[in-house]
Amino acid sequence: MERHEELFVSIRKIIRAIDIRSRKLSKEAGVTGPQLIILQELARVKGITAKEVSTNINLSQATVTNILDRLESKSFVKRIRSESDRRRVALFLTDEGKEALLSAPQPIEESFVEKFYSLKEWEQFQLLSSVERISEMMGASDIDAAPVLNLGELDSSNQAESK
Repeated sequence: MERHEELFVSIRKIIRAIDIRSRKLSKEAGVTGPQLIILQELARVKGITAKEVSTNINLSQATVTNILDRLESKSFVKRIRSESDRRRVALFLTDEGKEALLSAPQPIEESFVEKFYSLKEWEQFQLLSSVERISEMMGASDIDAAPVLNLGELDSSNQAESK
């Protein structure tokens, strides 16, 4: 097997590991990875706005609004309009949202972070540099991305593009 093929196999293994973890998260907690990140942010900052969530987790405001709509339809989130400034809408977890957050399995990122920081500093920089380079080579530098990947959203957008 050529080196570029070995690299593609490794990338596919990473994607598969994320997909498996995402499915487990969805099955056990009823939320996707990005939904979990937003729930965590709402638990961290009570009364935060969608724009602030967007900035804090590095996703576009449109994406965050879409995810919030889904979380609200599941009764995990409630939006409360400010009485003093009708333009401001604060976000809060419901009891169901708190329960979903508590029942969620440990994110793959936590075990990854532990292993990553156990590496020597030069190894951390080398990995980061290599993965950033791969991202650039794949033309993915400008793609909206959160720290957790929801492959279901990617699959549906790929299907839409191929139609």
